[in-house]
Amino acid sequence: MHCDILSLFPEVFEPYVKSSILGRAQSKGLLSLTLHNIRQYSQNKHLQVDDVSYGGGPGMVLKPEPIFRAVRAIAREQKSKRVILTTPQGQPFNQQLAQELAAEKYLLIICGRYEGVDERVAQELVTDEISIGDYVLTGGELPALVILDAITRLIPGVLGDETSAARDSFSEALLDYPHYTRPADYEGVHVPQVLLSGNHEQIRRWRRYQALKRTYQRRPELLKRLKLSDEDRELLTQIMGVNDRQVNI
Repeated sequence: MHCDILSLFPEVFEPYVKSSILGRAQSKGLLSLTLHNIRQYSQNKHLQVDDVSYGGGPGMVLKPEPIFRAVRAIAREQKSKRVILTTPQGQPFNQQLAQELAAEKYLLIICGRYEGVDERVAQELVTDEISIGDYVLTGGELPALVILDAITRLIPGVLGDETSAARDSFSEALLDYPHYTRPADYEGVHVPQVLLSGNHEQIRRWRRYQALKRTYQRRPELLKRLKLSDEDRELLTQIMGVNDRQVNI
């Protein structure tokens, strides 16, 4: 996959994209990135890229001309089909959308800034307006990194264990089960005995129970999207009907 990113502050991406999963993906040749400064596409002698809003109001709005020039110049080379604008007004980003975008060979991400971007950018250039949550950030750089990180780890070959992404929270509308590592006893808090038993079937069932329990307690709306097995229904009945400590699984 190749990704072009348009931003007023492309330098903020560099430390992160060179590290960890993103850095590994690039070293393997599975991901390539090009960072573009929107100011480079301004024809104003002061490299101005923003202006006051028609109709009045506080703050500045990103002008359309530099973004149109940038997207058109890049698109001529890449023939992009998916152009993403990070904006609080966009559709909520989730694991399903990440999986969809991870299947693309090319993405172009425009990072919003200030009070927003001239609406004509969204109308004429953008295919996907995406929000990472119901809150407002200073700019779209952090959302772009979130999107890029979530997508990259789904590209085949990026993760060392190919099953890791499949087991992640939200991969099937469930939160992840609890994880433990050594030592088995830390300051009197013990790892659940079932995880030390070596009984793979009991461990699998415990993990499924815990994933369902977490989802029911923290994000119950996700369960509406889950195709429940008979075992899931049995475990949910236990979760909703009795105290966790009384359930023998």
